[in-house]
Amino acid sequence: MTQNKTQLDVDADGVLTFLQITDTHLFGKPEGELLGVNTRDSFLAVMGEVAAQKRSIQAVLATGDISQDHSSESYALFAEQMQNLSEPCFWLPGNHDFQPAMMSAFDQAGIAPAKQLVSEYWQVILLDTQVMGVPHGQLSTAQLEMLKTALDEYPEKYALVLLHHHAIPAGCAWLDQHDLKNADELFDLLGQYQQVKGLLCGHIHQEMDQQYDQLRLLATPSTCIQFKPNSDEFALDKQGPGWRYLALLPNGNIDTQVHRLNGAFYSGDADATGY
Repeated sequence: MTQNKTQLDVDADGVLTFLQITDTHLFGKPEGELLGVNTRDSFLAVMGEVAAQKRSIQAVLATGDISQDHSSESYALFAEQMQNLSEPCFWLPGNHDFQPAMMSAFDQAGIAPAKQLVSEYWQVILLDTQVMGVPHGQLSTAQLEMLKTALDEYPEKYALVLLHHHAIPAGCAWLDQHDLKNADELFDLLGQYQQVKGLLCGHIHQEMDQQYDQLRLLATPSTCIQFKPNSDEFALDKQGPGWRYLALLPNGNIDTQVHRLNGAFYSGDADATGY
């Protein structure tokens, strides 16, 4: 297979299972905090709980905003934790990421650059929605063409599409300014492929699970601070850091659950007005 494509084996029941980690916002220095939360501590606590749960997965999906300060050290910390797992990690960038440092650190750690994951019943496609220097997202013509090519290649397989930015409103006015700006183009394309069953993102630091035509739209909490749902103005939520497990079933269904740490230790600065 090409560098951008890899094969994943299913389990004995034909199921493809993943752990999603998103929006870690790590700093190079151990004391780095985001709005009162030490993002290294919260990330390591999440990974510790993941290890304790001993869930069987085929791979980890990292959906962007891995670093807050663009440092090589922050990406190396993330890569180190991924190396502690026996399963491969696949990634895409978020608006806060610096891709040269990200790619260099992950390449050194042996984290695969593959953006098309193919299994017996499913394929998973990872897209880059980053627009350098701004918080909103956009899919380039090249990314949309890559998506179309991947879907045309395996019309018999169900598909899950991953991106960092949210493609439908989250219900937070301040946050929905920073969504995927050409979501209509994406939905027009996906509407031509009924085998696409879901979109999975990060970015909004809260849980989402909505139906949009044939698509299940999922977003996953951050491993650090959480944004308060349905808030027009910037506000932090008191819920704890989170992560998601996904099981892609042979019949095209998606079985998924969000898990969280205790929010009391990671609620952040309640008076924060932005970041």
